[in-house]
Amino acid sequence: MSQASTEAKTQFGYRRHGDQDRAASQAAEHAVVVVGAGPVGLSLAIDLAQRGQNVVLLDDADRIGEGSRAICFSKRSLEYWDRLGVGQRMVDKGVVWSVGKIFHGNSQLYQFNLLPEPGHKRPAFVNLQQFYAEAYLVDRVEQLPRISLRWRNKVVGLAPRNDGVTVQIATPEGSYALHAQYVVACDGARSTLRQMVGAEFAGQMFEDQFLIADVKMTAAFPTERWFWFDPPFHAGRSALLHKQPDDVWRIDLQLSRFADPLVEKQPENVRPRIARMLGHAKFEFEWISLYKFQCRRMDRFIHGRVIFAVDSAHQVSPFGARGANSGLEDAENLSWKLDRVLRGQSPASLLESYHIERSAAADENIRESTRATDFMAPNSHREARLRKAVLSLAKETEFGKRMVNGGRLAVPSIYDTPLSSPDCDDWRGGPRPGASMPDAPVTGGFTYLSEA
Repeated sequence: MSQASTEAKTQFGYRRHGDQDRAASQAAEHAVVVVGAGPVGLSLAIDLAQRGQNVVLLDDADRIGEGSRAICFSKRSLEYWDRLGVGQRMVDKGVVWSVGKIFHGNSQLYQFNLLPEPGHKRPAFVNLQQFYAEAYLVDRVEQLPRISLRWRNKVVGLAPRNDGVTVQIATPEGSYALHAQYVVACDGARSTLRQMVGAEFAGQMFEDQFLIADVKMTAAFPTERWFWFDPPFHAGRSALLHKQPDDVWRIDLQLSRFADPLVEKQPENVRPRIARMLGHAKFEFEWISLYKFQCRRMDRFIHGRVIFAVDSAHQVSPFGARGANSGLEDAENLSWKLDRVLRGQSPASLLESYHIERSAAADENIRESTRATDFMAPNSHREARLRKAVLSLAKETEFGKRMVNGGRLAVPSIYDTPLSSPDCDDWRGGPRPGASMPDAPVTGGFTYLSEA
């Protein structure tokens, strides 16, 4: 972890909990167990606790992950975090942006503004290192006595019951069990809970490789998203530049699918690439990683009393900031439904709507991510010819610009119901289901519609 993160607590120690002193036959009963203390697991726990539910939040580590990882958080996510009491802190630390520029070689093809009109409480996006987001969420968790956050508590077994699930947990001091009415898996793309329920994770794996380098430097670049096709400093490939807090810049460079990851991620090999891009070598590395990515999802997001969210349920490429933002939409969708079911105000069948709506959103994100990846890294001569033609047209025509795909930025998914179909003339209720409501200041500018 870099020095940049020292203002946020990132290391947490294991602490024994009273549940561990119970005999197996007298395991503690809990309403909800959330597995995985990433941004989504933390947010879901906070949401449920604010609704009056008691939550056990388990994580097999005892620290916040290193490296920036997710950095782009959308207006919809910030509005959700506002309701959880952390939105302002995210914006205060984050780098606010709405303008993006697409380049081909040395030439700018076009630019876009994701939020051109004024009057919104929150910006289109903020760039914020994931470790900051997680640290601020942990701070909020520690303010809520209804959440029991347990570090170095690893789920090693699940057993269904008529009224819930028995969760077996390993700790540095041995194992223990507890009973939960519902378990929510937010334990990542390699989810052990998904393996425990025997669920498949189907989709497409991409062989193209991308280098991520977070570098610390002083630069006069504007706070915009810059994306290049075939840049002069990285011929034949693509590149991306984003500003983060603390004078840290995220750089993505497309590599050959045949590149050796162990060689490419060595700092002495990365430095010349970045120096060619920037025109100087006055920078320090904060984080270097090499990745391939997949676009895939589970067939069903609900397996009995075990519910899956974020990367445990669905995975997309990082282009378009659709991973963490989509996961936060999962949490927002699930929390109120789970609360109503636990209170007996709605039947358990309400939870099926979570699967229906969020699996449809996953399909949309996978489709958009796959299209972006196919355009940025063509896998066939036909795709390469199409991209060449589109980039040529974009220099001269407006419709050509609209066809260029450097990663369509995340927007809330519109749910495919009979009344939300674009062909339906009967929809008169404003934005379609799933879309963001318009925002504007009211009562003299001290309240916004998004706060209602």
